Amino acid sequence: MIDRNRRNLIAGGLAAAAVWPGMGRARAARFKAYPFSLGVASGCPLPEGVILWTRLTFPEPPPPADPFAPLEVIQRAPVDVIWDVAEDEHFTRPVRSGTVRAVQEFGHSVHVPVAGLRPGRWYFYRFRAGDAVSPVGRTRTAPAQETMADRLRFAFASCQQYEQGYYAAYQHMADADLDLVVHLGDYIYERSWGGNLVRHHGSGWPARLDEYRARHALYRSDPNLQATHARFPWLVIWDDHEVINNYGDDNAPDAPAGERFLEQRRAAYQAWYEHMPVPPHGGGDFSEFRIYGQHGFGRLLGITLLDVRQYRTPAMVGGQGAAQADANSMLGAEQERWLEETLPGARARWNVIAQPTLLSERDLEQGEGRRYSLDGWDGYRASRRHLLDSIEAARLENPLIIGGDLHAYFAADVKRDFAQPKSETVATEFVTGAISSNAPGQKSLDVALAENPHLKLASREHGYATMTLTPDGGQCDFVTIEDRKDPASPASTTYSFALTSGQPGVNRI
Repeated sequence: MIDRNRRNLIAGGLAAAAVWPGMGRARAARFKAYPFSLGVASGCPLPEGVILWTRLTFPEPPPPADPFAPLEVIQRAPVDVIWDVAEDEHFTRPVRSGTVRAVQEFGHSVHVPVAGLRPGRWYFYRFRAGDAVSPVGRTRTAPAQETMADRLRFAFASCQQYEQGYYAAYQHMADADLDLVVHLGDYIYERSWGGNLVRHHGSGWPARLDEYRARHALYRSDPNLQATHARFPWLVIWDDHEVINNYGDDNAPDAPAGERFLEQRRAAYQAWYEHMPVPPHGGGDFSEFRIYGQHGFGRLLGITLLDVRQYRTPAMVGGQGAAQADANSMLGAEQERWLEETLPGARARWNVIAQPTLLSERDLEQGEGRRYSLDGWDGYRASRRHLLDSIEAARLENPLIIGGDLHAYFAADVKRDFAQPKSETVATEFVTGAISSNAPGQKSLDVALAENPHLKLASREHGYATMTLTPDGGQCDFVTIEDRKDPASPASTTYSFALTSGQPGVNRI
């Protein structure tokens, strides 16, 4: 265990005039400012490897006329970055090392696929460039494919509007006993709203690559978020605010349509890639960028990540009624076919479907009428049925749905037919509250509970969730903070739910 003070230390700081073996003249120059200010991260763990991430940052001087000027004033120069992996945090037992080139084309971000590691083990890593050494990160490989682990525990989080609250939740998450973190979207926000803001974006809505880069860098500057990234491997997907509110495919209510919006979306996707611990970009532009996929953790846990934004039918197209909800696609035909083909191969004891929002039906109208948010799965009922049919056809063992987006905690019995309260429960669903984003009003949550009997809990508190799984059962905990406006707010486990293999449904402890 690394205590908080040591975790936050910069490993080695700015090493004086260090020149690492094999590095050329420009790349060994001294940095004018610390280039690892955004920290380090890891993600996409495999039994034999993991992705390591960092992004170099530079001051903002005008481009020099002399191409051989010192490194600190050349923003566009490539930089060789050495990466090290060891079994201990002091790197006395090194296991892997190499050099990767950070280029301006990708914002000097680094995505290193490390292989040759041992399954189910903790490792430590760092980066070195010129005269600078990064913070030390800790990561963990997945269990071997045929291993049934005794226990796995992961956190899931979403919705972290920078201005509306501090990241005290991440301070507590960084100190938790976890194997993994899953982020379900709205990692950044493109807009400001609400009152009693505790800090500020300092700029308007991003639309260009440099603007999205700056917004990600601002969020990444938070020390508690950095600490959690450095502490555990992450799996990540996006929702809408990484681009713009309520967008779908090539359309958004608050953005120009057509090619102008697709250009903005390309910029947003590239900036997201540059700041996330995901595999290296395979080439081409960011007109499309696949984030959906399956991740295995031995025979105990499988996690399927879904993309509900890039391929969906825009919610504002084709009317606002039931016909639209039955015609629209949330996942797109290609992603749905992929689900049909891959889910039958999932053989884990527990199978998590990770997507950004509430899957279960949520009638928002009190009384006899019905009203739904068409930006969520209720606006894409046919896609929801297709997803549940795919889970059933695959005979998926112990399906668990996790989501975020609504800035409130929910626990739900996922029904085969939501119109029939006595319909079979086919899965268990947990939605995490927001890290910091404004919560909905209590009245709306009261209505949701009254009108939707399959919803077993709704709470407007802030924080994150953890899920602990064993071969026979497990537990989901909703960890809440007292005050998101307090950077040192205490946290506690406010709600807990028991999980029993073979018995879907919410069981509150």
